[in-house]
Amino acid sequence: MFDFRKIELTDRDEINARLAVSDRMGCEYSFANNFAWHRLSDTLICLYGDFYILMSFFGGEPVIVFPAGATNDIAGRKKMISLLAELEKFITDKGDRFRVCSVTENDLEWMKEFYGNRISCSIDRGSSDYIYLSEKLITLEGKKYHGKRNHINRFMENDWSFDEIRPQDIEDCILFAADIYNSGSDYKGSAAIEQYAIHRFLMNMDCLGLKGGILRRNGEIVGVTVGEQLNSDTFVVHIEKARSDINGAYPMLCNQFAKKYASELKYINREEDMGIEGLRRSKLSYHPEFLLDKYTVSFR
Repeated sequence: MFDFRKIELTDRDEINARLAVSDRMGCEYSFANNFAWHRLSDTLICLYGDFYILMSFFGGEPVIVFPAGATNDIAGRKKMISLLAELEKFITDKGDRFRVCSVTENDLEWMKEFYGNRISCSIDRGSSDYIYLSEKLITLEGKKYHGKRNHINRFMENDWSFDEIRPQDIEDCILFAADIYNSGSDYKGSAAIEQYAIHRFLMNMDCLGLKGGILRRNGEIVGVTVGEQLNSDTFVVHIEKARSDINGAYPMLCNQFAKKYASELKYINREEDMGIEGLRRSKLSYHPEFLLDKYTVSFR
């Protein structure tokens, strides 16, 4: 029987073990992400055999995140097919549609072959993750990064520093993120939930295994960022907040964080744009290597 419940810090090791088996690149395959953002969609978790399963709710209807815990090979797919059959019965017995989200193109290919016309799929462009080559965000070489280099050079005309977030910096970082929201200079969607998530990230950095950085100009905090190694070759950025009224603060924060923590990994996942036009323009301006598209598969 599936026992769905709220996520707890004590679940970390068991969840991380299952995530490591699947080695997935999507930003939702992070214990820290799930722990911090669980209020956004009233997400519940289930540890079932070798699997880690998330169930979110949209408009009151459940959606299963493509489970973690199986390898991406024939044996792993057989295990996944068996699990999905059990989940489908569990969901439909309650009178709900069975839907699975965070399905990548590779997943979708074999699912179409196996399920045929039993399934249909849709995609939300706003949920696609932006994947960058770490080397490019670190070096910013070439004509397409000319503007970013100019903004960074302008920022470096000031007395500046980029330092690791220390325990004594946590409160200042939380206040900075709140000030960014209150100033109206950043996205205000789902504000209370976002501030809650930022608080959860920052207050539990050590336990969550997170890395964080503070950008200062003339001794004043102008940027805060937090992330972690997501899988075997990808670093993910969970928080990136900077003063948009200060020339070069955002590109400087992005560049310094990549240099300090992502230089030994091939990719950087800067997460999705949530369909926000300004955020989309910003993420595209860093020239992603590709977008990690995610489909929702509906069973009938």
